[in-house]
Amino acid sequence: MHITEIYKSIQGESSYAGWPCVFVRLTGCNLRCDWCDSEYTFTGGRTMALDEIVAEVERLSPSGGVVEITGGEPMLQEREVLVLMDWLLNAGYSVLLETSGERPLDKVPKQIVKIVDVKCPNSGEPDTFHMENLDALTSRDEVKFVISDRTDYDFACAFTAEHQLDGRVGSVIFSPAFRREAMGSRDSSQCLLDPRQLAEWMLADSVPARLGLQIHKFIWDPAMKGV
Repeated sequence: MHITEIYKSIQGESSYAGWPCVFVRLTGCNLRCDWCDSEYTFTGGRTMALDEIVAEVERLSPSGGVVEITGGEPMLQEREVLVLMDWLLNAGYSVLLETSGERPLDKVPKQIVKIVDVKCPNSGEPDTFHMENLDALTSRDEVKFVISDRTDYDFACAFTAEHQLDGRVGSVIFSPAFRREAMGSRDSSQCLLDPRQLAEWMLADSVPARLGLQIHKFIWDPAMKGV
């Protein structure tokens, strides 16, 4: 499996935000989102055998806990990542999968919490979500929209309503996009859309979604890797 990094930090997003988490970050992505904060995962990394990955996860979190498989786009390595998922589940870990949903998710074990990032119009990668993946979503899963302006917000609201996401998944998350070049100050000025503005829109429209902030970017420098 091609791996960029494995590290332990605080989960910064989703309903698991705030929990200690081991991140297994795979190399490679076929999308190029305008606000991407993980471009360093597109190339490089190193090849690791399953037993090497397992050993590092166990070293970082020997008593179980939360593990997130992320990227890049982890489902580009579907065959290998499914084997890793099964091992982690059998070892008693709670496993999250961060994915764009551009690749089929029907083979992902039901016990995995899928966090699916549906791309909004101004992401630079609209219409890439594999619509058949809606049938693979369960009440364990989460759908996230990274929002940079009102157009993205309106799209997220319409998609949520049309596909009745609030009754299909455990959480719908609206998250303000961070600037690609964000670094230094750890505050909301680094966001493309002011979180307060997004919160006010959501309250005014009674959107059945939660506001999600990337809290790791408020704890550490937004440009810091491995956190």
